[in-house]
Amino acid sequence: MKEIKVGLIGFGTVGKGLAEVLLSQRERLVRRTGMTIRLAGIADHGTAALPERFSDIPLTQDARTLINDPDIDIIVELIGGIEPAKTFVLEAIAHGKHVITANKALLSQEGAEIFAAAAKRGVEVGFEASVGGGIPVIKALKEGLVANRILSIMGIMNGTANYILTRMTDEGMPFAEVLKDAQKLGFAEADPTYDVEGIDTAHKLAILMTMAYGMPITHHEIATEGISRIEPMDIELARELGCRIKLLAISRNHGDHVEARVHPTMVPQGHLLASINGAYNAIHFHGDTVGNVLLYGLGAGSIPTGSAVAADVVDIARNIRCHSIGRVPALSYLPEAMRPRRITPMDELCGPYYFRLTVLDQPGVLATVAGILSKYEISIESVIQKGRKKIGAVAVVIVTHSAKESAVSAALDEINRLASVTAPVVKIRILEEE
Repeated sequence: MKEIKVGLIGFGTVGKGLAEVLLSQRERLVRRTGMTIRLAGIADHGTAALPERFSDIPLTQDARTLINDPDIDIIVELIGGIEPAKTFVLEAIAHGKHVITANKALLSQEGAEIFAAAAKRGVEVGFEASVGGGIPVIKALKEGLVANRILSIMGIMNGTANYILTRMTDEGMPFAEVLKDAQKLGFAEADPTYDVEGIDTAHKLAILMTMAYGMPITHHEIATEGISRIEPMDIELARELGCRIKLLAISRNHGDHVEARVHPTMVPQGHLLASINGAYNAIHFHGDTVGNVLLYGLGAGSIPTGSAVAADVVDIARNIRCHSIGRVPALSYLPEAMRPRRITPMDELCGPYYFRLTVLDQPGVLATVAGILSKYEISIESVIQKGRKKIGAVAVVIVTHSAKESAVSAALDEINRLASVTAPVVKIRILEEE
């Protein structure tokens, strides 16, 4: 029976999950592949000793010990970040080893170089765990939806942000308080910037767009806005409007140009994505032949993400056994078929908006604001005033009909300069049904 040897770089949360999965599912994987898949070495500079159940696996603090080992077939990189992860991945490829990574930041920024190097060397790159944790979203795009022109991608792709918004919605807690609690519970990192400011979601959207549309794109090209300015009042007003606030990744394929954006969105309660709560993720595709497809599951966690990495190990092991390396292009499209497309500038996009203004409770303020909106051809659908007082500031909520982003930006700049507006206007886009 053929044995496939795997070298693991990084024994953190996901690395431990992969080791657990390969150990606990060893016999099942033999029955499904006809091969023995063995974790032949672990490299982690911060680990002095492995748990007892992994004591037979060689441990080193030097990743190159595994990269240079001629007996290892597959290198799994699970340390995260750009460097030294990129160097290790490229060195493994240069040594003729197949590589697997869960590193969405690396792939969304340096993926073009990595995939080109792998194609030139004739090795596979697996990255199922880079988007959606345990959800098989990469395989769905790469194979299951291959006969489709993907018309749109939309999803909740960050469990930390979704957990925070869910707690804010269900318990009425402010953002800072929920974030602090999430950090204590391990749902949020000590530095949560990538999660709460939408950067992690943009990394994932860039990977999905590359595969769905056959185009090169990095996360730097995606308009990105986070959830840190959302307040309990916005959550409650969204409820009154029949919506829930979610951090969404949205891309639409217009042929010669594509939308690419991440931002808080008011999602109507009847929409499937409105019911995705806690640390769960959900990714929605619309294909021209299959129609609507929704993939749902845990978007993070040791064992779910370890399961996704193990799926890549099995795929590559099967290809090795059948001498079919490169049978399925890593990015679904053949490298020569990839072509750039224009990213639609945010200023050109149109849609309905929610504005929350904090204004002095004075006569004529609303008329002035309405006049500015009219000046920029922004039509008001409804107005709600909260907390009316004799003295002080009040919250005024305006919901608009579809408006152009450039007009909205110009109007809000002018409104924010009014002496009667005491805090910057909060703007949230409202999701329109396709």
